[in-house]
Amino acid sequence: MNRPKTIICDIDGTLIYHHGDLSSQINEKPKLLPGVIEKINEWDKKGYNIILVTGRRESLRNETKKQLESLGIFYDQLIMGVGGGPRVLINDLKPTGTHKTAIAYNLERNIGVKEVDV
Repeated sequence: MNRPKTIICDIDGTLIYHHGDLSSQINEKPKLLPGVIEKINEWDKKGYNIILVTGRRESLRNETKKQLESLGIFYDQLIMGVGGGPRVLINDLKPTGTHKTAIAYNLERNIGVKEVDV
């Protein structure tokens, strides 16, 4: 049985142009990185679950949601307050499968997700 993939994706520097400090990210008009909407639409058409994560504080949830909506970025879940240090995904292997159940991509800041093939 194939289940849909879950995409866990950072926001600033991955979907939205990262510049300056947190105040700048919130108070200035956000700039969408190349290919983001197309990739989000592709993942949605494939039935993937889209979870966005950010180091932005929980108190900035409403502003972040408004920015994402204004850019046409939709998602299934938004996780706030994820620190700026390394992010580690730990997952189990399925006993009947041979496929990896955790995959990671480290992208250069501000290049977008256009070339990511999941």
